[in-house]
Amino acid sequence: MAIFIAITTYKHLTASDLQHFLDISEGIDGLLFRTPMSRDELCSFLNRLIVAGFPRDKIIVHSDIELLEVLNLTRLHCREMDTLAFHYKEHHPEVQVSMSTHSVDSVKQAYQHHLDYVFYGHIFPTASKPNQQPRTSSEINDVLHVPIPIYAIGGMTEDTIHQLPPGFAGICAISYFMNASLQQIQHLRKEWLKDA
Repeated sequence: MAIFIAITTYKHLTASDLQHFLDISEGIDGLLFRTPMSRDELCSFLNRLIVAGFPRDKIIVHSDIELLEVLNLTRLHCREMDTLAFHYKEHHPEVQVSMSTHSVDSVKQAYQHHLDYVFYGHIFPTASKPNQQPRTSSEINDVLHVPIPIYAIGGMTEDTIHQLPPGFAGICAISYFMNASLQQIQHLRKEWLKDA
């Protein structure tokens, strides 16, 4: 079973974004909100999304504990090596806490602090990091030996998922999920399962 996590484009979200999230909700396992919106703006948007029927347990808040608690949500994501993630998980074991990582040391730290999963990348060339080289095969191999669920991020498409080495628990993506239809996402999951 693959886990598919969508990440919002870094922008102020609109009514058409809200509709897209509702349209694809059945095909994704999580939606990470990473935007320049103020806490009040994002809180209002998330309330509208929840009222419209988006599953509350699929919403992932980026680093904002106050927003997480005000909306009574259960999933928090933090930047690489952000000690907030470690402390929050220690005191709130019932909350799913995850972290972005770019090295085996970061993945090991996340595992040692009992985080639930990590994003690791970038795996393939990606427009969001145009001047950075993807992780090497050796780096990816080292990371996949750490016993924590690891989601590949960076350059995920229907073509590149076939090139992923075995061991990833799923994928995260901005562009793919923000542009794909529910049918395309469901097709991608079938393709993943075919390779598994």
